[in-house]
Amino acid sequence: MSDQPLNKRTVFANLPPEWPDDLLPAIQAQVAASGRKIVVLDDDPTGTQTVYDMPVLTEWSVELLRAELANAALAFYILTNSRSMPLPAAQALNREVGLNLKLAGEQSGRDFVVVSRSDSTLRGHYPGETDALAAALATDFAATLLIPFFLEGGRYTVDDVHYVAEGEHLTPAAATPFARDAAFGYKHSNLREWIEEKTGGRMMAEAVIAITLDDIRRGGPAQVAAKLAGLAHGAVCVVNAVSIRDIQVLVLGLLQAEAQGKKFLYRTAASFVQVRVGLAARPLLTQSELALPSGAGGLIVVGSYVPKTTSQLAELLAQPAVLQVEVNVAALLDDQLQPSEIQRAAHTADEALRRGQDVVVYTSRELVTTSDAAGSLAIGQRVSDSLVAIVRALQTRPRYLLAKGGITSSDIATQGLGVRRALVLGQILPGVPVWRTGAESLHPELIYIVFPGNVGDVHAVAQVVAVLRQ
Repeated sequence: MSDQPLNKRTVFANLPPEWPDDLLPAIQAQVAASGRKIVVLDDDPTGTQTVYDMPVLTEWSVELLRAELANAALAFYILTNSRSMPLPAAQALNREVGLNLKLAGEQSGRDFVVVSRSDSTLRGHYPGETDALAAALATDFAATLLIPFFLEGGRYTVDDVHYVAEGEHLTPAAATPFARDAAFGYKHSNLREWIEEKTGGRMMAEAVIAITLDDIRRGGPAQVAAKLAGLAHGAVCVVNAVSIRDIQVLVLGLLQAEAQGKKFLYRTAASFVQVRVGLAARPLLTQSELALPSGAGGLIVVGSYVPKTTSQLAELLAQPAVLQVEVNVAALLDDQLQPSEIQRAAHTADEALRRGQDVVVYTSRELVTTSDAAGSLAIGQRVSDSLVAIVRALQTRPRYLLAKGGITSSDIATQGLGVRRALVLGQILPGVPVWRTGAESLHPELIYIVFPGNVGDVHAVAQVVAVLRQ
């Protein structure tokens, strides 16, 4: 398969027309009738980027899970941050969550469906996490469904090939910088071949089943349901999709298959969750809806190194109203220099926040990695721990906090702010979720913006900061 970009308009024009009916009302009825709670294990906090009015837990004791299963909400998220961990740790965590969920479900009497939410550009611990989850839940799953479609980020799957959109072009995922990730790199854009690659040949490409766009757009929910119901035990199935309507057709079909007794484990990007829960679209949040306090400045923390983040950071740094605090990564990796570098950055940021000035604290842009995945993850964790220490050292409560990057935003939420339970309010830009922190956090009721590293155009971060400026 060629890794050359394709014209998005041409590709989409050659597809069958979308299914004509809006299926959301039927999905909502089926979800309500099933009584099943949707539990989303999120390997970084950016997975909340398509939902609203939904809780996020950063702890998973049986007691907390039992309480969350018993309440009226249709779904909740568990932030595992497992993408920042080596594979053995990620598997152990998923086993722990799975065992606790199973026990909490038995105690509460509430049935549930599990979604393993990961990156729309195919980075993450697959199949390690889904294998560990399935074993811990001890559920007779008919199949694992792989659904990386993510509308807001321009991630589409056509003829089993996963694409990343930039403007009017579709680039096969393996030809993007995401595929060269130090920890989660890959060589194949065809999802069947990607699964064979990631499973080390345990699941061969020709054995992977696909829900095609013909199935979805010509056959509709009934054909999808029939295909899912016919899957052999232990199958892996990839899903093609280029629109939310495609996902609606898929979800209604899988709900019909579930109603017949089939159980599926889902490995997905964020768009699937919105439809599976039955959420209608909601307008983007406005500054007035966030009810930000006056006084202190806003704090922006940037740790992500993907090229999109670096270009967005450059645009933000060009804004004269934002104070720049660059953190030297080489100093953070030096045991002697790390404490003073953290103290310097925190002191400078704190003074500006107290004056009411917006501040961006960002890591120097030269990416430091090692030749092995574990070493690169360890370096990333050291840098993230240092950003957390800077946030915790601040004496001034910021007007809001925006964290750029998945690992960065997770660690700042859980370790920097001490969040145990937050509420997702909605999105401030497509794919950019906004949380309100819980009463237990370092700054209760703080507006916390979780900005994924790979979302938005070059102006996106500067745009949000300008909208929220006093």
